[in-house]
Amino acid sequence: MHTVLGANGPIGEELARELFRHFTRDVRLVSRKPVRIHDSDELVAADLTDPEATARAVEGSEVAYLTVGLPMDSELWERQFPVMMRNVIDACAKYGTKLVFFDNTYMYPGTTAPQTESTGFVPNGRKGRVRARIATMLLEAMESGSIEAVICRAPEFYGPGKTKSLTNSLVFDRIKAGKRPLVPVSAKTVRSLIWTPDASRAMALIGNTPDAYGQTWHLPIDQHRQTYAELIEMAGEVTGRRIGYGVLPLAVFKVGGRFIGPLGEVGELLPRYRGDNIFDVSKFTSRFPDFHVTPYREGISQILH
Repeated sequence: MHTVLGANGPIGEELARELFRHFTRDVRLVSRKPVRIHDSDELVAADLTDPEATARAVEGSEVAYLTVGLPMDSELWERQFPVMMRNVIDACAKYGTKLVFFDNTYMYPGTTAPQTESTGFVPNGRKGRVRARIATMLLEAMESGSIEAVICRAPEFYGPGKTKSLTNSLVFDRIKAGKRPLVPVSAKTVRSLIWTPDASRAMALIGNTPDAYGQTWHLPIDQHRQTYAELIEMAGEVTGRRIGYGVLPLAVFKVGGRFIGPLGEVGELLPRYRGDNIFDVSKFTSRFPDFHVTPYREGISQILH
């Protein structure tokens, strides 16, 4: 049995499909209100902030994949993420279940230095501190030998369906709706973006590779990194129309954040948009050279058509 904890999000849904396609037909989907993807899926409704419910969700699983996401709300993250991680670690330790954790880069410094699996945690705000805390909790459990686990880390998303990110909401969703895209901070700095189905496929692969455990892995991206200006130009080529764009400077987020909660919540992430964002995936590509990464043009075409 392979269990997806947080099965209703874009990562969890595609992960469940990939597991079913290539690794196992015994898939359990866990969320507050799980929805079946395949006829044979086992559904478990559970609140992972409840230790007993978490234990029931994990029991009998060979591998559990933690893909839970929360709204961009610092107070909610501080209250729930550490509790969920503690409960999941304890449940996996109790039942001898392997854990595959889907992580992000919020704890990394927002500088132009390339980010590798050994990059230190230098969070720049409340959400980054929460992510550093829960990743450290898992690393400590791995080092103590209490569970067998692996961390899969991804940069900012772009993708189809209900993928959520600044890039999707401000750029590609607006282009698809016939509106002018809005670029956060700078259109001239290089971005590292991951196609969400690639992230799920890579996570399934790592979770089913025994020698991948006990480590952190950066998930694969198209290494022909682009600026927002180049991505929007690509979108214009895909759609056959000329697309202009506006740039939202830091001041807009700072002032707007005083009155519009969501703008304030992304404030700590903005330093990484001022300069090039280089997410190094050489470890993954060396270990899994045959993994097909979706090129930016192909991903953009899927979003916009």
